[in-house]
Amino acid sequence: MRHISEAELHPVSAVPAANPIQYTGAALVIMSAVAFSTAGIFTKAVAADAWSVIFWRGVSAVAFTLVFLVTRSGLRRELRCFRTPAVIATLLMASGTAAFIPAFKLTSVANVSVIWATSPFVAAFLAWVFIREVPAARTLACSVLALIGVLITVRGSFVAGGVTGDLLALWMTLMMAGTMVIYRAYPDTPTKLPAALSALILLPVAMTYAAPTQVVGPEIGILAAFGLVFAAASVLLAKGSSRVPSAKAALLSVIETPLAPIWAFLILAEMPSVPTLVGGSTVMVAVIYAQKSANRVQPPKQIALGTLPCLNTHLRKDVGFDDAHALDRSTWRNPLTMEIRRLHDRL
Repeated sequence: MRHISEAELHPVSAVPAANPIQYTGAALVIMSAVAFSTAGIFTKAVAADAWSVIFWRGVSAVAFTLVFLVTRSGLRRELRCFRTPAVIATLLMASGTAAFIPAFKLTSVANVSVIWATSPFVAAFLAWVFIREVPAARTLACSVLALIGVLITVRGSFVAGGVTGDLLALWMTLMMAGTMVIYRAYPDTPTKLPAALSALILLPVAMTYAAPTQVVGPEIGILAAFGLVFAAASVLLAKGSSRVPSAKAALLSVIETPLAPIWAFLILAEMPSVPTLVGGSTVMVAVIYAQKSANRVQPPKQIALGTLPCLNTHLRKDVGFDDAHALDRSTWRNPLTMEIRRLHDRL
């Protein structure tokens, strides 16, 4: 099997001029970011408690995902690959979701968005600790800057209230970053089935702590739309990232962070506090600066296939996916970019 260079894998990254496919891809990624940024609006737009939101959002998400898997003939494939890493990813995602929705109920949308924006840096740290993927110096510097931004944001919550929501957002970020590391260490782990199961296992818990059947009809419709929007956003992100360079997709996805508090201000009249604005700006600078390095075209590097036994078996056999991507797996250069690339490769 011949080696495939980075230029062959991502030819558009080496050509400055954009083309219609790139424009379409960029539009799809932006649409996914806009959809993801509405989570706080859906959660706070209803009077239902957090566990009722989790229940109806989960029902919708499970139904959409299972229909998608069955119609795309992907259910058997995901079941064959469902092993211990998939079980761990399922539990981590379920724990993250259980904190994600209450966080919006207990603190501002802006605070949750700022804290969530640090997930690539948290993932880089966890990967360094657990799977020995050494982050680049730029990633470390930006992680420290992002941490400062989060501390500023959380400190403001101690004064204004809402620290419990901030802590839940931190827990959600930690769980989702842990999920990223699972997929980095075991890239053959299925993605859609664990996501559906993580919502499914929360349904009996939600029925224990809430009465979702008592939610009024219009709110059930809003929460069902919540699940559908997020499922569709994942598909848009995967399709869009297949048409643009990974670094550009990651950078475009960053717009989710400022959009969320803008929607909260326009629709919910929720004004971010001064510490949140300062902390959020600090985090955004860190994220954008970290992503800028990924836009630079790196010369292709050759790595012996036999030296990387953990490389995704499907990609090795069917595509010949090695070289620079194998190097990216062995060294955590830019976690957000690599997660978007992995999502595209799996879908």
